[in-house]
Amino acid sequence: MSSRSPRSLRSPRSSPARSSRSTFWRALLALAVVALSLWITLTTPPRLGLDLRGGTRIVLQTEDGPTVRADAAATDRALEVLRKRVDGLGVAEPSLARSGDRRIVVELPGLRDPRQAAEVIGRTAQLTFHPVTGGSEGPAGPAAPNGTRVLADPDAPGRFLTLAAPALTGDGVKSAEAVLDTTNGRGWTVDLSFRDRAADTWARLTGDAACAAPADPARRVAIVLDDRVVSAPGMQDGVACGAGIGGGSAQITGGFSGQEARDLAALVQGGALPVPVSTIEQSTVGPTLGAEAIRASALAAVIGLACTGLFVMVVYRLLGVLATVALLLYGLISYAAVVALGATLTLPGLAGFVLAIGIAVDANVLVFERAREEYAALGRATGRDLRRPLTTAFGKVWSAVADSHVTTLLAAGLLFVFATGPVKGFGVTLAIGVVTSLLTAMVITRLFADLTLRLPVVRRRPAVTGMAGLGRLRTRLNRRVPRLMAHRRRWLLSCAALLMVALAGIGVRGVEFGVEFTGGRVVQYTAERPVDADTARAAIAAAGFPDAVVQTTGTGDTSGGDDVSVRVRETGDAEQDEIREALTRVAGPVEVERDDLIGPSLGGELRTHALLALGLAVAAQLLYLTLRFRWTYATAAVAAMTQDVLLVVGLFAWLGKPVDSVFLAALLTVVGYSVNDSVVVLDRLRELRRRGGGVPLADLADRAVAQTLPRTVNTGMGALFVLVALAVLGGDSLTDFSVALLAGVVLGMASTVFTAMPLAVALENRDPASSAAAGGDSATRRRAGAERDRSGAVV
Repeated sequence: MSSRSPRSLRSPRSSPARSSRSTFWRALLALAVVALSLWITLTTPPRLGLDLRGGTRIVLQTEDGPTVRADAAATDRALEVLRKRVDGLGVAEPSLARSGDRRIVVELPGLRDPRQAAEVIGRTAQLTFHPVTGGSEGPAGPAAPNGTRVLADPDAPGRFLTLAAPALTGDGVKSAEAVLDTTNGRGWTVDLSFRDRAADTWARLTGDAACAAPADPARRVAIVLDDRVVSAPGMQDGVACGAGIGGGSAQITGGFSGQEARDLAALVQGGALPVPVSTIEQSTVGPTLGAEAIRASALAAVIGLACTGLFVMVVYRLLGVLATVALLLYGLISYAAVVALGATLTLPGLAGFVLAIGIAVDANVLVFERAREEYAALGRATGRDLRRPLTTAFGKVWSAVADSHVTTLLAAGLLFVFATGPVKGFGVTLAIGVVTSLLTAMVITRLFADLTLRLPVVRRRPAVTGMAGLGRLRTRLNRRVPRLMAHRRRWLLSCAALLMVALAGIGVRGVEFGVEFTGGRVVQYTAERPVDADTARAAIAAAGFPDAVVQTTGTGDTSGGDDVSVRVRETGDAEQDEIREALTRVAGPVEVERDDLIGPSLGGELRTHALLALGLAVAAQLLYLTLRFRWTYATAAVAAMTQDVLLVVGLFAWLGKPVDSVFLAALLTVVGYSVNDSVVVLDRLRELRRRGGGVPLADLADRAVAQTLPRTVNTGMGALFVLVALAVLGGDSLTDFSVALLAGVVLGMASTVFTAMPLAVALENRDPASSAAAGGDSATRRRAGAERDRSGAVV
C-alpha cells in the first residue's frame, strides 16, 4: 500500500502541470506559425504559372553539333545566349532554367505568339562579316574550302555576291539596337557597336572595301546571318581608302519592319548558340483563360470550404466550429508556405491546394469520432473533465493519422520527382497541404479544443461539444453490426467482375493518351459564333486533317460551342494556319486561347515516367505498409488501391477521355486516398485484435468497419463537397481532373469495405501460424498488463 501511495499522490499534481506546459508550447507554436503566415501573405505576392497569368512556355533541347557535344556545360552556355536574346524581346519577368543536362525551359509571360519567340530564340544566329570579291548571276552555292561562298544579293533580286572568308564574327559585337532612321529615310535599321579588337578589324575591313572602284561589288561589305545576306552596305565616297569606318560602329539596313529590326538586334546582341537547339515542347495560354482559371478555382475553394465547414459544424457541433476555424488557418498557412518556398502556383497546383482541404478534414473527423467513443466508454467517469476523452482520442488516432499522411506524401513525392511542368507544382502544393493539415489537426485544433473545454459554461453542457452522442449512424451500427465478412467471397467476386469490366474497356476501347504522352499539338480556339463539333470536324478534315480530334464546348444560348479544341499529330505552324483558316470558314474569326505542342520523343519519355511513377507508387505503398502492418494487411490495402486505379483508368477508357499528366496527378491522388482509407480501418482491426477475447477474425473485421464507417462517410462528404465544386466551377481544364477524383474517392471508400477487409481476412485465415502468433502476442500483453497492475508499477 505504501509503495503505491506516493504514486497516487504525485499523479494528480503532475498531470495538470504537464498538461498546462503542453498547452503553453502548443499555443506558442500555433501563434508563431499563424503570425508568420499572415505576414508572408500580406507582404509577398504569389508566383503564378503561365497557365494562370498567360504567356508562352518553350522547352528546348540541345543537340550535338559537328564539333561540340551537347552536354551540361554546352547547355549552360546556350542558356546564357538565350537569356540575352530573351532580354532583347522586351518580355517582362522572363524565366530561363536548365532542366537536366540538355534541356532549357523558357517562360515568357504575356507573349502570345510562340512563333515569334521560337524563331528568335531558337535560331543558331551565326553572324559574320565578309569582304565582297565580286558579283555574278549564278545560283547560290555552298562554301568553298577556302571559306568563299556565293549568296543572293538582297539589293538586286536575281543577282548574287561572291564572298571571301569571314573577317569578323558576331562575337565581336558589343551591342545591337533597333533604331528608326527618320533623318535619312532608311526606316528601321540595326545599329552595331564593336568591341576593341573587333572595332579595329571592322576599320580594316571597311578600309579595304573603300579602295575599290565605285561600281565594283568589292566596295561593299556583306553582313551574313545564318547563310543569308541581310545587308551589304557600300562604302560612301567620304570613306578614305585604307582608313575605313572608325569609332567601332556599323549600321545594318534592309527594309526591316520595326519588329524585324528588334528581333535581329536581339539575335545579334545574344550572339551565336554554341550548339543547335530544337523545340520539344511549347505551350501558350491567353491571359483571359488564365484569369478565368484563377476565378473558377478560387470560387470552388470558397464554396467547397464553406460547405465542408458547415457540414462539420452540423455533425460535430462545437468541436466542428473549432475544426472549421482550424481549416481556415490551414488555408492561410498552406498558402503562405507555397509563397515562402517560391513555388509556382499552376492550375493543377491550385487543384492540389483545394483538394488538400479534404485531407485536413480527415484528421479532424478521425479524432472527433474517437473522442465520441472514449466519452461513451468512460461514461460518468469523465465527470466534468471533457478534456480526458479528447486527449485519449488524440493519442489513439496518432498512428492512423501518421500512416495516412505518409502514404499521401509518398504519392506527392513521386509526382515531384517524375512529373514535369504544372503537375510537379501539383505535387508540391499537395505535399504542403498534407504537412499543414497534420499541424492544424494535431496542434491547432487540439489547442482550441483544450482551451474551450476548460470553460465552465462548456463543462456544464457536454452535449454542446458534440462528444456526448455517438451519432445516428454509429448508434445504428452499434445496435446491429453488419456481418459483411460472412459474405467476403461474394464481395471479392463482385469486385473482380467490376474489375473485368474496367479491363475490358482498356482492352476494347483502348486508353486514349493525351498529347503529352503521344506527341502532337492541341490548340484551343475561341470562335466568333457557335459551331458544333461535327461541322468543325468536317471542315478540318476537308483541309487535309482527317485524323484530327475535335471537341467543342458551348457557352452561348444556341446549340453548339464557342470554344473549339483541335488535336492533331502535325506540329508545324503551316499546318496550324490551315486548320485556323478552315475553322474561320465555318465559325467566323477565331482566336487562339491555348496552344500546346509536344515532340514525339518527349511524349514517349513522359509516358515512360508516368508508368514508372505508378509502379513505384505501388511498390512504395506496399513496402511502407509492410513495415507498419503485417504483410497480409499491406497486401490487402495495396490490392484495393490497385483495383481503384484500374477502375478509374477503365472508366476513362469507356468514356473516351484523354489520359494526360493532369489525369496522372489525379490518379496518384487516388492512390493516396485509397490507401489512406484502408489504413484507418486496418489500424482499427489491429487494435481490436490486440484486445483479443477469442472473437473470430471475421467478426473483428465487421466491428472495425462498423466503428470506422462514420469517419469514412464524413471524410468522404468533406472531399466530395470540394470535388463537386471543382467539377462544376473549375472550368474545362479541371473537369476531367475532378471526375477522376470523384470516382476515385467513391471507389476508395467502397474498396476498403468490399476488397481490402475481405482480402485481409482471407489472407489471415490462410496463415494460421502467424494468426496464432498474433493472438499469442495479445495474450502475452494482457498477462503482462495484469501483472503490472497487481505490482503497482502502473496506476
